[in-house]
Amino acid sequence: MSAVIDKVKTRSYFQARKARDARFDGVFFVAVKSTGIYCRPICPATSPLEKNVEYHETAISAAQSGFRPCLRCRPDSAPHSCAWLGSETTFQRALGLIQQGVLSDQSVELLAQRLGISDRYLRELFQRNLGTSPKKFAIYQQCLFAKQLLHQSSLSVSEIAFASGFNSVRRFNEAMLEQLKLTPRDIRKSEDSQFAGLKLKLSYRPPYDWSHMFSFLERRVIPSLEWCDDGRYSRTIQYRQTKGYFTIQANLEQHCFDLDLHLNGHQNLKQISAKLRGLFDVDAPIAQIDEHLRCEVGDFIDYQSGLRVPGIWGTFEAGIRAILGQQVSVAAARNLVIAFVEELGEPISVSGNSVAKLFPMPEVVIGHSLDFFKMPQARKDTVRRLAQHFLEHEDPENIDAWLGLKGIGPWTANYVKLRASKDPDIWLAGDAGLKNAIKAIGREPDLAATSPWRSYLTMQIWNQL
Repeated sequence: MSAVIDKVKTRSYFQARKARDARFDGVFFVAVKSTGIYCRPICPATSPLEKNVEYHETAISAAQSGFRPCLRCRPDSAPHSCAWLGSETTFQRALGLIQQGVLSDQSVELLAQRLGISDRYLRELFQRNLGTSPKKFAIYQQCLFAKQLLHQSSLSVSEIAFASGFNSVRRFNEAMLEQLKLTPRDIRKSEDSQFAGLKLKLSYRPPYDWSHMFSFLERRVIPSLEWCDDGRYSRTIQYRQTKGYFTIQANLEQHCFDLDLHLNGHQNLKQISAKLRGLFDVDAPIAQIDEHLRCEVGDFIDYQSGLRVPGIWGTFEAGIRAILGQQVSVAAARNLVIAFVEELGEPISVSGNSVAKLFPMPEVVIGHSLDFFKMPQARKDTVRRLAQHFLEHEDPENIDAWLGLKGIGPWTANYVKLRASKDPDIWLAGDAGLKNAIKAIGREPDLAATSPWRSYLTMQIWNQL
């Protein structure tokens, strides 16, 4: 992949830059040769002359060409681009794992083993698709995340260094200067005031149908685990040893979500931020998805623009929810999940000194009889088998391997891929809701023609009920 975008794309991106079109935010970056700065296409600064501009497909491409990020539009806050992901599944999985911070505590060689390829081939994939190495890509992502925290939180520089995955403040300062041509002090000086507490923004490219997302989550709220009020969604979360809760609210004018995070520590903050982006599907190339699906199904369904796929916090949680939802209604499945959380969830304190609960961990499930469940013993055994799988396997989140567990079939595995793994091309064949919606519509969609966005097709068809 070349560092600079080709001439055909340059013409369309010139128009997008002039219009400050938010749909292109994160799809490309504008590098200004006269200032040495690169910006988002929505940057509010005076638009530079076209002769002084280069267009780059990624932030790291602009950085490697010698440009530093704009302190006004903050490229670190842009929605992550999907246009340059490439077509290889292995490369996409590698990107996702690095975004989650796996290279902060393991080597490229171990990552390659996890992907089932050689480290040489992994490096070739990154060089071919991004023009850089996996490690350099990971460090740059760490720096961008640190820059976001420097802008948007009141954490100290040392706290931000460790929260971003660096092992020392010295290494953090060196990496920031090397990668961004800025020091943490330079970034903090650019702020007129500091935010109180840990507040972040999750940017997205419009359109985003927040009303549908909120309604979907609200109908499935598990009391004590999550709660909704006045357009805000909150829930408890746990990642490794980090526990806490968050509250999120849509900021439709700025095309972002305002996020309040309350955690017992910040060492896994980068991974948690990546999971939150997936939870609300903010990085979907929604304009491309809508254009594709509207051409295929827009003439026989009431197509809704900006429909995203609501996520589930963890793969284990998604697996339990899917098992409990087998062959029962949404309401019945919700009641089973409520009982599961109430009985086994670890209590934690949240706002106002009230008590909420974390979703139960696999080791807690193994040690309980599950006799509180009003469901067949075979399904209780499936819940226990999944928990045991998570405790015994090195890569328990390999969903395809779940099919070897008695009681877990294609529907269950695909539901988890849809909502937890965020696979964009999942069609829930056999789902009762889809069957009812298709019957009401009176026509089945062409599944071959709607690939690779069948997860979004699933949401559109569900939305017809």
